[in-house]
Amino acid sequence: METFIAIYIFILAAFTGYEVISKVPVILHTPMMSGSNFIHGIVLVGAMIALGFAETNLEKTIGFIGVFLAAGNALGGYVATERMLEMFKSSKKDAQ
Repeated sequence: METFIAIYIFILAAFTGYEVISKVPVILHTPMMSGSNFIHGIVLVGAMIALGFAETNLEKTIGFIGVFLAAGNALGGYVATERMLEMFKSSKKDAQ
C-alpha cells in the first residue's frame, strides 16, 4: 500500500509542478531558475545522505546513480542560468 501512495504523490507532484511552471511569465524564468538550482542542491544532499545509509549493492548502485544525476542536474541548471543572464548584459564593445 505504501508503494501506491508514493506513486500517487509522485504523479500529483509532477502534475502540480507542470501546471505551476506553465503559468510563469517569461520574465520570471531567470529568478525561478536560481530558486530551482537551490532545490537541486538540496536534492543532491539528500541523495548523498541516502547513499551513505545504503547497505546492499543494489541500494549503493541506485544511490550512486541518484547522486550522479542530481549533481548533473544542479550543474546543468547553473550553466543554463549563466547563459540566460548573459543575454541581459550589454553587448557594447570597447572602441579601440
